[in-house]
Amino acid sequence: MAKMILLAQFLSLNGVDMSEYTRKAEFSVEVEDKDITTYSSLGWKAVLGALKSGELGLEFLQDVAATKIDSIMWPLLGTVVPFEIRADQAAVGASNPKYTGSVLIKGWNPIEGGIGDEASVSVSYPTSGAVVRATA
Repeated sequence: MAKMILLAQFLSLNGVDMSEYTRKAEFSVEVEDKDITTYSSLGWKAVLGALKSGELGLEFLQDVAATKIDSIMWPLLGTVVPFEIRADQAAVGASNPKYTGSVLIKGWNPIEGGIGDEASVSVSYPTSGAVVRATA
């Protein structure tokens, strides 16, 4: 089984490469389960998959200078924008799939941290619509 160390993740939001600001990126998807248990299940719970959803959790290093991350993210607040995430910045392929879709930019923390901390921003955005995994 292959192992990997994340050294060069790729993240794009609204068509802008955000990799230079990104310290951590987590992408997860799940399927809502619906209970369809009946007496014929003989005491075992039965479920079916229903609605799918995803979450993009990010930690950025903040930069409030003109044209930097704060000025990129602030206008996106409240909008649904496209995203792309990959484990590596290398070309998309069988060993480096890309995940694409749209997320709702539902929050932004312009100032976060305490004395002596690096200026960072932690956010989490829900997907909106389908998410696609591609290897080409």
